[in-house]
Amino acid sequence: MALTGDQVDLFEAAMPRLKAIAYRLLGSASDAEDAVQDTFLRWQAADVERVEVPAAWLTKVLTNLCLNQLASARARRETYVGQWLPEPLLAGDPMLGPADTAEQRESVSYAVLTLMERLSPNERAVYVLREAFGYPHARIAEILDTTESASQQLFHRAGKHLAEGRTRAGADEAAARRIAEEFLAAAAGGQTEPLVQLLTADVVAVGDGGGKVPARTSPFVGALAVARFMRSLFTPNEALRKHLGGPAEIHLTTANEVPAVVVVVGGRVIGVMCLEVTADGIVAFRSQANPDKLERATRQWSATPRGATLVRTL
Repeated sequence: MALTGDQVDLFEAAMPRLKAIAYRLLGSASDAEDAVQDTFLRWQAADVERVEVPAAWLTKVLTNLCLNQLASARARRETYVGQWLPEPLLAGDPMLGPADTAEQRESVSYAVLTLMERLSPNERAVYVLREAFGYPHARIAEILDTTESASQQLFHRAGKHLAEGRTRAGADEAAARRIAEEFLAAAAGGQTEPLVQLLTADVVAVGDGGGKVPARTSPFVGALAVARFMRSLFTPNEALRKHLGGPAEIHLTTANEVPAVVVVVGGRVIGVMCLEVTADGIVAFRSQANPDKLERATRQWSATPRGATLVRTL
């Protein structure tokens, strides 16, 4: 059935919210785009005149499409080469969605998106809809075809799992930025001890190369091991420049609401390193280097006036 102009406009008005929900559910911007497109195809095929609350109908369809994708994604990730990390979104990307409250910002942080891989698909859906978009449990129950009490139980379990993975309180935005700047200065200085002082004893550094670029298959763990690794990454050397295919610009910006180091070669983003900063220091570095997961970041980097700090060129 052909849609009227008003019906197309209605869907387009809902798209930003749908994309933001899908990204939080899937951890992949490209998969989120596909889910929203599939939702439009179902909207196009539906008897739209009989849909009483279009926004609720679209959210329900999208969420269930994402739940199906999550089930198949778990099987795919069993054969994924190396560590799997979400696709990072740079500051200003509309797919990040609402960021008015601390809960909304945290729900799209790189640390939480990574931790949400521990949740069941239904736990993840309830957490995202409730925490990031403020849906009441009665509405969530309708979306998931369950009961209100079951939705509340899923939300409680999701929160418990996520809390178990985050044992320290995060630093405020200004403090996190300052610590990130100190980290980059220390890493560029070529000395290990100043770096160690900025890290927690149990700091972890993990990278996702997706089998497309070299990346260690197991994380670096501990302040000394991570400090030595970071020093090697940020110390200029000709071998690294040759490997990268030219000079690399190192920028400090924000991705997924946390400080992030963006590495750019020839206008192309080749790496995004998100820092998890707590009051005790940096507790984790999560680096995305899989080129398939950096295409959107490169497009945004090219299209957006640079407000990020150019730290140095390697």
